[in-house]
Amino acid sequence: MRPEELPEIRHLHLFRDMAHANFEALMASSYAQNFPPGLEMIRQGDPADFLHIVLEGSVELLAQWGGRECTMAVVRPVSTFILAASIRDAPYLMSARTLERTRIILVPSSDLRAMFRRDTEFSVSVINELAAGYRSVVRNAKTLKLRNSRERVASYLLHQSLLAGGAASYILPVEKRLLASYLGMTPENLSRTLKVLESDGLKMDGARVIITDREKLTALAQPDKLIDGPDSAGNESGAGLPTSHI
Repeated sequence: MRPEELPEIRHLHLFRDMAHANFEALMASSYAQNFPPGLEMIRQGDPADFLHIVLEGSVELLAQWGGRECTMAVVRPVSTFILAASIRDAPYLMSARTLERTRIILVPSSDLRAMFRRDTEFSVSVINELAAGYRSVVRNAKTLKLRNSRERVASYLLHQSLLAGGAASYILPVEKRLLASYLGMTPENLSRTLKVLESDGLKMDGARVIITDREKLTALAQPDKLIDGPDSAGNESGAGLPTSHI
C-alpha cells in the first residue's frame, strides 16, 4: 500500500474516529491490488473474506438469479463495499466486477471484526455506516415499488441535477445500460422512457442530460425526502449509483 493512500482511507467516515494506533494496525494487515477492467472480483455466495476500499477506478455491484442479473450499485473512489457481509462473517449477497482498471485495498474481515470489538469509536462508525446503507436500500425499494418507470427516471435525473448544484445540464455518471438495470428496467424501456420525457422537460444528447423545464420535471418526479433523502450523514458503502458531473 502506498503511504500517500492512507490519509484518503483515514478520511472515510468508517475510519475517521478510531484510535490512530488501531487504524495503523488494521492497515498493516491490509494490502492493495490492481484489477483489470471487466474482472469479476467476488461472486455472490462466496465467503466475505475482505472489506474492499475503492481507491481508483469503479466497480459494479450486481445480483444474479435464474440467468438474469441486475445492477445494485456502482462504487467509485473513495468508498467501501461490502461492509455488512464482512462484519457478520456471512456470504456475499452481491457479485462485484470492475468497470475499468481499478485499485482496491483489501481489509481482512477477521481483523475488521476483531477491531469492531476493540475500538468503541470504530464500532459506532460501523453501526452508522450499516444504518445508512440500510436506509439507502429502503429508499431504493420504495422507489421501485411506488413509482412507475417514468417517475423513477425523472426522479433519478432530477436528483442528479440537484447533486450537481442544480445544474440544468450534466453528464450521466454511468452507462445507460447500468442505469436501466439499477432502476429495474430494460435498456429498451429506458430509451423509450427518455424519449417520452421530452414532453416533461427533459432532453438527452448522448450521455448529456438537459433539463428544459425544471418545473414540469419536478411535478412529475414529486421529490420526497423520505424516498430521495438525503440523511444528514453520508453513506460510503456503495449503496447507490455515483453522482453526476457537469
